[in-house]
Amino acid sequence: MADLYSQLGVARGASEADIKKAYRKLAKELHPDRNQDNPKAAERFSKVTGAYDILSDKDKRAQYDRGEIDEDGNPKMPFGFGHGGAGAGPGGFGGGFRGQRGGFDMGGEGADISDLFEGLFGGAARRGGGGFGGFGRQAPPPQKGADMAYRLAVPLEDAAALKEQRVTLSGGKTIAIKLPKGVEEGTKIRLAGQGHPGPAGPGDAIVTIAIQPHRFFRRDGDAVRLDLPVSLDEAVLGGKVRVPTVDGPVMMNIPKGSTSGTVLRLKGKGFHGKSGERGDQLVTLMVDLPKDDADLAAFIESWAGKGRNPRAALGV
Repeated sequence: MADLYSQLGVARGASEADIKKAYRKLAKELHPDRNQDNPKAAERFSKVTGAYDILSDKDKRAQYDRGEIDEDGNPKMPFGFGHGGAGAGPGGFGGGFRGQRGGFDMGGEGADISDLFEGLFGGAARRGGGGFGGFGRQAPPPQKGADMAYRLAVPLEDAAALKEQRVTLSGGKTIAIKLPKGVEEGTKIRLAGQGHPGPAGPGDAIVTIAIQPHRFFRRDGDAVRLDLPVSLDEAVLGGKVRVPTVDGPVMMNIPKGSTSGTVLRLKGKGFHGKSGERGDQLVTLMVDLPKDDADLAAFIESWAGKGRNPRAALGV
């Protein structure tokens, strides 16, 4: 398997920003939605996503650079144990014993080879501690296939309302995903049996949630914040106005004499917390004055309260 840095087309010492930039470019080019007739592109999309999942994680990247995990994120066996090595015989140890070409005679029928391994490996063979090279050791159980990593961009309003999402897997299959309560940037969702095939069954698909920013909603914990422009007459006289929420527009009452910075609350229009309770939407009023309005200017000129100092409490 190619080196993870090579899969993303970056140098081994690349910065986090360079790695993220390279992944975004490749993900855009290779995404299955844009390559439905090109299974190789879908396969490479899965590989670069898996590479990014490891290299974007500080701890995993350090483990990979030290050679402790492989390109699938699985721990590496020390010293090549379990792989036989060059010239390995049937027992997983080079050469062989009596009756094997290139082997050595143990000096008689039924010789106890544990003495040899006890001298070499501190008695592990005699104690039955797993043996070495396959002597007295059972074959390891079959393993499941490796997991596959995906990143799913979710609109902020969908994340707040826990709307069902759909993810396209590397093979072109599309699966519906239910967002969990308390979902946030980086939340991981496991799809059982949707990973690489293996002797003991397929691995899983690990979907990492990336919440997209919104053009006017902002997340604040489990609350959603919104700056709402209101006209001068709406602020002075009050009344009902139409307000956007993550669930769709609603009517909200503006109190008489409201000023810019006044915060109003829409109950239960925020994010779902892990407990299941939903946060609120906090609406900050922003009085919007028209430019070059002659009538408004004439009114202010004749207004009796125009000399009031709203900054008196600040000592200025």
